[in-house]
Amino acid sequence: QVQLVESGGGLVQAGGSLRLSCTASGSIFSMYRMGWYRQVLGKQRELVAVIASGGSTNYADSVKGRFTISRDNGKNTVYLQMNDLKPEDTGVYYCKAVAALRDYWGQGTQVTVSS
Repeated sequence: QVQLVESGGGLVQAGGSLRLSCTASGSIFSMYRMGWYRQVLGKQRELVAVIASGGSTNYADSVKGRFTISRDNGKNTVYLQMNDLKPEDTGVYYCKAVAALRDYWGQGTQVTVSS
């Protein structure tokens, strides 16, 4: 069982920055594939960014060049640095871990970008 705890959401003006953190339980965090997803009310949850155990990354086209996903295996934590935020980035951001072919989700953190 993997438990994920997210933090760092909040309210920010357009053009501002936020950094989300997600800390995972477990002793083999370095082997987890980690990702950030977001969901807007009434819409499906969508991929924002993922980072593999080896460090390779992938981003949604809408956030390329503005968001950066990274991980610190010593702290069992994955980060999402979000710069130049836009109102359309508003949503609940969820952390996801893939471990032993199972998916685990955090509780979500709200990000609101005002225009």
